[in-house]
Amino acid sequence: METNTLSKHSLTRIECTHALMNVRDALEILSGKWKLPILIALSTGEMRFKQIGKEVSGITDKMLSKELKDLEINQLVTRTVLDTFPPTVIYKRTEHADSLSEVISALRSWGAFHRQKIIGPR
Repeated sequence: METNTLSKHSLTRIECTHALMNVRDALEILSGKWKLPILIALSTGEMRFKQIGKEVSGITDKMLSKELKDLEINQLVTRTVLDTFPPTVIYKRTEHADSLSEVISALRSWGAFHRQKIIGPR
């Protein structure tokens, strides 16, 4: 049986195919410029739409709306409409989104390492 190497682990071709499929699924859900910053902003607690927009600087209302819908479809964010006038909408991370904490931490660490390697110490 033919094997491929991924990091320090030796994987069979089938294991490698499954690993790639899982990585592609994760990247498809989290891809883009805004999804991770939105999830990071919501890590401080629930927020209204405009609050998220202020925390994630540079995002347009249209893009924020689209990204929040995608995150809701993928069960990473809940949207609650409060019975107020005018209606108030609250967004909150789900437990499923909290399972990304280690991934986000690893990306933050690697990003700092990469920035230092490319740009140098600051």
